[in-house]
Amino acid sequence: MKARIKVTLKKGVLDPQGKAIQGALGSMGFAGVEGVRQGKYFEVDLAETDKSKAMTTVKAMCDKLIANTVIENYEIELA
Repeated sequence: MKARIKVTLKKGVLDPQGKAIQGALGSMGFAGVEGVRQGKYFEVDLAETDKSKAMTTVKAMCDKLIANTVIENYEIELA
């Protein structure tokens, strides 16, 4: 089973990398970019076949290591 994990900053958390990308896009001629927020994407291959157990395991991975839950949110998709 494959877990796809998207990690994003929570609303209200400053995103200097997103601001830098937004500025760079503007200087490259991409007009109308009103905001950019950066994030992270992970794919984790699991030996688990039970979807419920896999979700529990991946949530624990995110809470303990993959995401900083103080400033980040995460979404999990199992396939």
